Order: sequence, then C-alpha cells, then structure tokens
Amino acid sequence: MKIKEIAEKIEGKVITGEDRLDEVVEKGFAADLLSDVLALTEESSCLITGITGPQVIRVAEVLNIPLIIIARGKQPSKALVESARAAGIPVILTNKTVFETCGILYSNGMKPCKIKIFHGVADESSSFVD
Repeated sequence: MKIKEIAEKIEGKVITGEDRLDEVVEKGFAADLLSDVLALTEESSCLITGITGPQVIRVAEVLNIPLIIIARGKQPSKALVESARAAGIPVILTNKTVFETCGILYSNGMKPCKIKIFHGVADESSSFVD
C-alpha cells in the first residue's frame, strides 16, 4: 500500500516525508517500547506507535523503517520532526488508537512483520516466525 493511501485510510496527517508518498509499505508492527521494536521487528516494516521523542527516528534508521505512524492524537516533539526530516522518514499522525490503526491497515492488505521469538532466558537462540 502506498504511504499516501495509508494516510487516507487512517485519516492521518503527513507531517514529514511528503516526497515519499508514492512508496509502498507492505508490513507493519506496533509497539510503544523501543526495546520491543529493536528486538522484534524485521526491516522495512512500518512502525505504529505512541512514541513522540526523537529516539524513534534513530531506531527507524537502524532498522530501515520506511514509515512511522504516531497514534492516539499524540503530538511529536520538535526534535522528532526535525530528526525525521533530516533522515527523510515519513511520519503520519492519526487520532485513531494503535489497535484501530492496525486493524484498518491489516484489513486493507498490510501484513504483519515477522517477529523474533526468543526460546528461553538461558537459550540465546532465536528464530523468526510469521
């Protein structure tokens, strides 16, 4: 789904990355803890979150996250907006909840990203599952 279509479907407002609205995003992940995002997402997945600080942009750069959606009507910090612009990462704001945003995107064809499952505290092995 193109980023501009995502914005329309969730009644969102694009605040950065206007030049990337025709790019396609196929997978998504929702989290409010950056440690979960770092440990559980695969690259090129859209992040749906309530995090409004600039650290989310740094994580997005590390994981090649092509789009950040900030839910629940939360307003991003000025530092997040500046960091997103500098990194060229689109950010969409929506008044919808994370749950509703995920449901809308899933029902319109966005797939969940694979998650990394840890097999135990003593066992540091992991695998990706669909």
